[in-house]
Amino acid sequence: MLDPAATSRSEAQDAIQERYSRQIRFAPIGWKGQRRIGQAVVLVAGTGSLGASLAQHMARAGVGELRLADRDYVEFSNLQRQMLFDEEDARLALPKAEAAARKLRRINGIIELEAFAADFTAPGLLEKIAGGCDLVLDGTDNAAARLVLSDYCFRAGIPFLYGGVAGAAGMSAPLIPGATCCLRCLIGGEEEQESGQTCETAGMISPAVEMVAALQAAEALKWLAGDREGMRRTLVSASVWPYAMRETKLPGPSRLCSICGCAGAVQERSGGGTRSGTQDAWREDEEAESLWGTGREFLPKAASEAAGSSRRQHAAVLCGRDTFQLQLEPAEPGTYEKRLERLGCRLTLNPYLLRAVLPDNGKLVVFPDGRVLAQGAADADTAWEWCRHYLGAEAPEREAKDEEA
Repeated sequence: MLDPAATSRSEAQDAIQERYSRQIRFAPIGWKGQRRIGQAVVLVAGTGSLGASLAQHMARAGVGELRLADRDYVEFSNLQRQMLFDEEDARLALPKAEAAARKLRRINGIIELEAFAADFTAPGLLEKIAGGCDLVLDGTDNAAARLVLSDYCFRAGIPFLYGGVAGAAGMSAPLIPGATCCLRCLIGGEEEQESGQTCETAGMISPAVEMVAALQAAEALKWLAGDREGMRRTLVSASVWPYAMRETKLPGPSRLCSICGCAGAVQERSGGGTRSGTQDAWREDEEAESLWGTGREFLPKAASEAAGSSRRQHAAVLCGRDTFQLQLEPAEPGTYEKRLERLGCRLTLNPYLLRAVLPDNGKLVVFPDGRVLAQGAADADTAWEWCRHYLGAEAPEREAKDEEA
């Protein structure tokens, strides 16, 4: 008599082998590498331009557990370059993480998907979202968020695959705790990034996005499949218009850095069991060695998450759209519905958020966790004034104290 459990396992293995047959036939992955990929836990942090493409690569490759995190929602201006979304997502104003997860479940229904429509840089939230991951992919659009991610990954011993795009240029680097420098040592802090190009100032074209996503996804598959020797050990910066490419050897950890200087070698989980030795396999000279030039010409610098006075006013500046993120007390967005209608706003309400188009065509987007996006506001004061007038919410008391100081 046949063992039903054994039969079920055999059928599942046959289904996996059929679905990923071309990937398994690729020698550096093979069946062993595919099993490792299928047992991995990966976070795609940010599911906009880069993140949407990265999430699709990971889902189609068969990553066993895929986590998606993003604080924003889909708009029509996203559709030009964010490949997972469509007009219905924009019309409904769906959170990007949720819209991406819905699409990916239709692409690959045998992997685990979890969507976090939240600001993962909020205190205590990143551990919940990234804890236990084998890999974190950078799909963010600002310096502050990716620096928070890099810091966390180096302290937690999780590889961080950095990427950024602006205009027609982008960059990518695999940053490995115990083996390479951290992101702060590579690009500097927030203040050093504020004067560089952003998607708001330089625009963005989709071929540049796909180029960087492909570089990140390739390194992700190498890491997850266990091919350490095949991994790139460089920062790649490139432009598709005009075409140019530079590659620079990544520095090792800095002994003077409190982030990468204290990081130990990655302890791997995927594929079952714990393995070490990453540091010995990766670590090279401490100094960066340029392969084809400095690579600096094509590095678009992301905008700071929150600059100067905006930070003091609890109003974080988002990339593009003259948008400020404010933090109120958590409340169901629907509680504001009647007040906003009475004040002449046009509303879109779904289970995840409420979007109000104001009479002057500005927008307020309210999330259950108390986050509010004020779109079209000229400055943080205007954003808080909108919240006061339309939502009945006052700015934090410490804002007034900062102004007095």
